[in-house]
Amino acid sequence: MRIYERYTDAELAEMGLSGDRPKHVGIIMDGNGRWAKQRLMPRSFGHRAGMEALHEIVREAHCLGIKTLTVYAFSTENWRRPIAEVNALFGLLTEYFEKEIDELDANGVRIVALGDLEPFPQKVKACMVDAIERTKNNEGLNFCIAINYGSRAEIVSAIKRIVDSGIPSAQIGEELVSDSLYTSGQPELDLIIRTAGEQRLSNFLLWQAAYAEFVFTPVCWPDFDTAEFRRCIAEFMKRTRRFGKVVE
Repeated sequence: MRIYERYTDAELAEMGLSGDRPKHVGIIMDGNGRWAKQRLMPRSFGHRAGMEALHEIVREAHCLGIKTLTVYAFSTENWRRPIAEVNALFGLLTEYFEKEIDELDANGVRIVALGDLEPFPQKVKACMVDAIERTKNNEGLNFCIAINYGSRAEIVSAIKRIVDSGIPSAQIGEELVSDSLYTSGQPELDLIIRTAGEQRLSNFLLWQAAYAEFVFTPVCWPDFDTAEFRRCIAEFMKRTRRFGKVVE
């Protein structure tokens, strides 16, 4: 079991990461299948390699002092994939938490699920619920897993809850909508990274991405290592974020 040590100011300076780093990073983990195909291996081989990459990036996010890391693990559209691949993904998800939960918990990582867990097989759902319950009081990295997640469905669900609560339309504003989303209580989304060269959101955190910066990398997710993660963070730190204002 590894203990995650935060980088010192000197170490961050050596990496070129001194200054304001993003508080909330979202990652669209893309390219597992293409990575496997390039190696003449089944897609499940790519998903397993992607799981290993996730282990390193969660640790690195903690060491960099990022408050929230949100990863797109399984979308509402992913149910359309072949059943064998879906079942393989479920098996890897269960395996991930069975292997990693002790280390995550020991390092103060808090697991948060973004999405509807009800449709999952009982073993997968129980594994997720146990991880969430076990780590709910941790105060380190918020590790949010978007699973059976679609941003349009999230927004629709939030609107229904607001309507059902009887709140008058005059009292409905951006803050209330934000507080009704799965990401309620998390820092504003600063950066979205998408791997494998694609340049689209694919129904990921649409509301939250209003002022997020985007970094697209051609690196497939299984090859997305700590050096590439730092490069993406460094790219974010070069940006001038105006939020609609004029910066002199």
